[in-house]
Order: sequence, then structure tokens, then C-alpha cells
Amino acid sequence: MIKDTLLYLGKAIAFGLVMAAIILVANRLMDDDLAHFGNHTTSKRMSFHTSVRAAAPAVVNIYNLVSAPNRPLNQPKLQGLGSGVIMRKEGYILTNYHVVRKADEIVVALQDGRKFTGVEVVGLDPDTDLAVLKIEGEKLPTVHVDLESSPNVGDIVLAIGNPYNIGQTITQGIISATGRNGLSSNGYLDFIQTDAAINAGNSGGALIDTTGSLIGINTAAYQLGNEGGGHGINFAIPIQLAYTIMDKLIKDGRVIRGALGVSGEELDPYMAQMLNIPNLRAVIINAMDPQGAAAAAGLRVGDVIVKYQGEAVTGSNMLLDRIAETAPNTKVTLQVVRNGKLLDMPVVMGEKAVNYGTNN
Repeated sequence: MIKDTLLYLGKAIAFGLVMAAIILVANRLMDDDLAHFGNHTTSKRMSFHTSVRAAAPAVVNIYNLVSAPNRPLNQPKLQGLGSGVIMRKEGYILTNYHVVRKADEIVVALQDGRKFTGVEVVGLDPDTDLAVLKIEGEKLPTVHVDLESSPNVGDIVLAIGNPYNIGQTITQGIISATGRNGLSSNGYLDFIQTDAAINAGNSGGALIDTTGSLIGINTAAYQLGNEGGGHGINFAIPIQLAYTIMDKLIKDGRVIRGALGVSGEELDPYMAQMLNIPNLRAVIINAMDPQGAAAAAGLRVGDVIVKYQGEAVTGSNMLLDRIAETAPNTKVTLQVVRNGKLLDMPVVMGEKAVNYGTNN
């Protein structure tokens, strides 16, 4: 009888210990789940606050003013507005050419409340729709730039600017495409396409990645005829190109480009095969400036350019880039096909004139 009683008590105690252990483990798991939930809803929530806080102070508002003698006290009139990005602590600002085009006076406003008048125009480049301004100030905020990083389709991006002069605004989207060309009149640009909203006043502002690094200068919303905005089709100039142009404008006040004095178009594969063109890639000259470098060297309309300085021509954009990158008065060799024969034509490069009267 005593033995049965002890056995019964032992089973009861063992059962109680097991249940207590189960309850302790369950409570611990519940606490962990609650802690995880709490972290997820607070510290783990998705936010671009850090990247915006790093880049936004360097994005400025730009006001393009023109003289207006008929206004009270001859106050200047607002002709246009846009944005810009402070690139260097010395006060160099990168923006769009069309933002400051034909301005009699430029006013730059920082996000910390400072305003600068008498802004210096360091240089303008209509061909890439870029301009460099300079302000004089202390402890100017600058944006981080990583020239080694390349944007990829699908990357999240943020556009920062001053749309419609309502104040600094952040819009978010993704990179829809890269290397978009043929959208400017001269072919120098390979745009980043994004669905982040870029409205009037955003031009010249920053396109940043989620680390706060500048990857492009916002420039345009695509428009077809009179249909208005592009409904999520917006463009930015890649920072690698913008940075190169900025350096040239700071150094020379303008971008010095070579020029052949020709225009041309890519051969389609059928015509290239008929003309026995290597790699089926070439550019045929369809118009020529009679006073240009190509005409002086003896090139003709109908000549097919297959090599530039020994490098195979892979398309009109590639050829245009090589020509633009060549300093004026440099002697180069073009290999052309004329009447089925390969000819090496030496050409002394001319200089491309800058037209400040038109926008891209």
C-alpha cells in the first residue's frame, strides 16, 4: 500500500515537472516572438530616412530671374525654377543648363535657410543640358558620389528636388532602364530611366540610391507631342557623365569637343552585308559640312566609316563619342569603304561649336 502511494506521488510530481518545463519554454518562445514583432515594427521597418538625411541638405533650390523694368522698383521677374546639387565644399553646384538658361540673375536657396545672390555661372554645356554654378559660403553640405558604382535595372532610387516651388520633396521609384539614347538632339546622352516622379522644378536635382549616393542629375519627364507628362517615364543624366562634364566646365568654362563636320546613320545588316562590311557594323555619311574637317580631308557623302583610329565602329553613338572625345587639331585616321574599296583617310579634327541658343 505504501509502495503504491509513493509510486502515485512520483508520477504526479514527474507530470508536474514536465508541464512546468513546457510552460516555461512556451513563455520564452512567446516572449521572443513578441520581441521580434516589436523590433520588426519599430527598428526593423523599411525606411530611407538615413539616405535622405545624408543627401537632401546638399540639394538646393535655384531661381532663374530676368530683368523687368516695368515692375515696381524694377524687381526682377521669376523666369524659371529648378534644383541643383552641391558637389564640392568650395561651392560648386551641378544643375541643368535649361534651369539657368538666359538668366539675368540666379538665386540659390539651401535647405538650412541660407540664400545666395550674385551666383557665379562657371560654365554651360547645352549638349548635355548641364551647368555648373558657384556660391561662396562656409560649411556647405555636399553629396556623396561613388563613380565606380553602376546603377542596375530594378534598383530603388529617390529623386530630390523642388517641384512647382512647393519645397523640397522626395519621390521614390526604381530604375526602369539604363543607356537610353536617342532622346537628345545630339546623341551624347545615355539616360537613366526611372519611374520616380520628376516634375517642373525637379530638374537639376539629385537622383540617389538607398545609400544616399548620387547616381544621376534629374533632367526631364518624357513628353510626346502635347500629351503632357510621361506617366512614370522620367530621365536622369548618369553621374559618371555629369561629373566628367562638371570637371571640364570648372577647368575651361566650356566643354571642348572634336568635330568632323559630317552626319551619318548606321547601316542596317542587309546593306552592310551587300557592301561586304566587316562585322556588319558601320556608319554611312549622308551629309557633310563643306567647310568641315571631313570635307577638307577628302571624305565624301556615301563613304562608309568602318574604323576610327583602328577601332571598329560599332554604331553611330560610339563614333560620335570618339569624335567628341578627340581634341581639336588632332590628326586621326578613318578607314572607309568607297566603291567597294578600303581606304585609310587621315583627318585633322575640327572643333564643335557650342550653341547656347537652344535646349536639348
